[in-house]
Amino acid sequence: MISRMNLQVLTRELSLFLESRVRVGLFGSGVGFTLVLCFGATYACYYLSSIAKKPQLVTGSKTFCHFLQGHCPVVTETYYPTVWCWEGRVQTLLRPFITSWPPMQYRNDLIKTADGGQISLDWFDNHDSIRYPDANTRPTILLLPGLTGTSKESYILHIIQQSETLGYRCVVFNNRGVAGENLLTPRTYCAANTEDLEAVIHHIHNMFSSAPFMAAGVSMGGMLLLNYLGKTGRETPLMAAAIFSAGWNVFESADSLEKPLNWLLFNYYLTTCLKASISRHRQMLDKLFDIDLVMKAKTIREFDKQVTSVMFGYPTIDDYYADASPCRKLKSVGIPVLCLNSMDDIFSPRHAIPVEAAQKNPNVALVLTTCGGHIGFLEGMWPRKCTYMDRVFKQFVQAVVEHGSDISNM
Repeated sequence: MISRMNLQVLTRELSLFLESRVRVGLFGSGVGFTLVLCFGATYACYYLSSIAKKPQLVTGSKTFCHFLQGHCPVVTETYYPTVWCWEGRVQTLLRPFITSWPPMQYRNDLIKTADGGQISLDWFDNHDSIRYPDANTRPTILLLPGLTGTSKESYILHIIQQSETLGYRCVVFNNRGVAGENLLTPRTYCAANTEDLEAVIHHIHNMFSSAPFMAAGVSMGGMLLLNYLGKTGRETPLMAAAIFSAGWNVFESADSLEKPLNWLLFNYYLTTCLKASISRHRQMLDKLFDIDLVMKAKTIREFDKQVTSVMFGYPTIDDYYADASPCRKLKSVGIPVLCLNSMDDIFSPRHAIPVEAAQKNPNVALVLTTCGGHIGFLEGMWPRKCTYMDRVFKQFVQAVVEHGSDISNM
């Protein structure tokens, strides 16, 4: 239902703005002003009734639900997407250009893997933390970027900025070969294979075993984190996890991204980025793949068929996509996990979001917004500094660190 106060405030602000434009001759006549005012009032009604809504909170645990309502109130409040760009594709496209890019100084750490490879970790140590001056007990957040993302992505920088205000330390897990380091073996990464993530988690935990330890994954990083949690259950040093814009069913995600407009806006670009990464490491990967054939891929599915499924030993691409789909492992997640998705995210169609599976696992909570796109969640008239996703992250990790005992026995 439309809030009468919200409608009055929005209409009054719009009227004052339009009146000021009339004074400078923008509309030229009272008739033009009246038409624009009527349009503005109609748009305000539509926005407040159909766009600005409270998210749907789905969980199978009253304890988890009460925990979120009490300590993470943002998930129960109305989300007001940016008035002039609330559509999912628009939010997805504009977020990197609209939001700020906070400056960040990292400490890089290359760790070796059992197969002879190396993984690049970027650390934000937060040595100036006032709330947690002891590095041994300073809360640590492991961050997993998206498909072609690194520690330089704006959404990662924003999450670290939120963590900095809380006094936490962050570690960004860059997938093999994407952050400028050389490939030492003919292997990159995928959403299903969790070996590198397991190695990173144990590496960090061994360094700071007394510190509260959580993880947050975005897009494919969220899928990888969910697949790891589904595999390990309660046998993980992580206290909790936050997942943003994960693709729950890879088959449905691929189908959605191959629709003509989505292919033009997103699929082609991401495929180009994936091929560029292969090209950079051509000398190493030439041993396994026909690189010239790989370069002809026009979609992510074609790339996965030629490279990813072969690299990780799957008989077919369907076998890989089935194993990479987190919806199949959600029932086995054994620690508290908060998952934020927008129902207009073309990377993860609303019908593929595993609502029923979430209702059966007391450790899982889905927060589903009507709008927000893929890693968008823009809000405010000019959303440069903070998004709805940033606020969800900050409130949830703080709640777990400070009140984790409230959900430790779920």
